[in-house]
Amino acid sequence: MNDKPKLTPRQQQIFELIQRAIARTGAPPTRAEIASELGFRSANAAEEHLQALARKGVIELVGGTSRGIRLKAGTLRTVNESRKKGADGAPASSGLLSSLSMTLPGLEQLALPLVGRVAAGSPILAQEMVERTYSVEASMFAKRPDYLLRVRGMSMKDAGILDGDLLAVARTREARNGQIVVARLGDEVTVKRFQRTAHGIELLPENPDFEPIVVSPDHPDFELEGLAVGLIRNDMLM
Repeated sequence: MNDKPKLTPRQQQIFELIQRAIARTGAPPTRAEIASELGFRSANAAEEHLQALARKGVIELVGGTSRGIRLKAGTLRTVNESRKKGADGAPASSGLLSSLSMTLPGLEQLALPLVGRVAAGSPILAQEMVERTYSVEASMFAKRPDYLLRVRGMSMKDAGILDGDLLAVARTREARNGQIVVARLGDEVTVKRFQRTAHGIELLPENPDFEPIVVSPDHPDFELEGLAVGLIRNDMLM
C-alpha cells in the first residue's frame, strides 16, 4: 500500500516555496509572502492550500503566529520518493526536491548532538553541553546542520519558533541580513533575526513583547555561533 503524500502541482509549488524560505532565512514564509510569490489575490488562498498540505500530513500548522508552518519528520524523503517517477513511470521533472535528493539522500542519517543550556565561556559543542545525540534524516534539511539547539522562551514565536522546539543549526561566523541566527552575548546564547546596520548589529525578536538587542561594533562578548537551517519539534525525535 502506497501511503506517500500525493500533492497537486500547486501544493508541490507551495511546499517547495516553504523549503526555499527555510533554506534562505531559517524560517517559513508568511501567508502573505506565499500569496505574493505565487500571485494569489489574498492570503486566504494561500491558507487554503496550507490547510490541504496539513491534511495530507506534509506540514503542521501552528496557531497564533504568522509563520507557524512546520515540516514534519520524513516529509522530504517521502515526497522525494514519490516524485522520482511520473505517473507513466518516467523520471519526474527536476526541481528543488529532486536536487535535494541528489545532495542529501533520503536514507542518509545525521548524528546531531542536542545542546541544552550553554554555560558561560564554554564552547557551544563542549561535551558537557550536549544532552544526547539524535539520528535524524538528512533530507529534512536543505542545508546540512551541525547540531540541534533546544529553544528557550518565546521571543521568536512569530517566526514559528516556540519554547522547547529543536532548532537545527549550521555553524558559521557570517550571516546575511534577515537570517535567523544563534548568537552568544556574554553569558547567554540567543536565537534572533540578524540585521547589520551602519551602527553595528541588531538581533531582532519575532515577538512584540521583546526588544531588539543592539550590539556595538566593539562589543567584546558577541560571537555568531550559527545559522538556523530547520526546525523540528521534540516529539518528532521520540
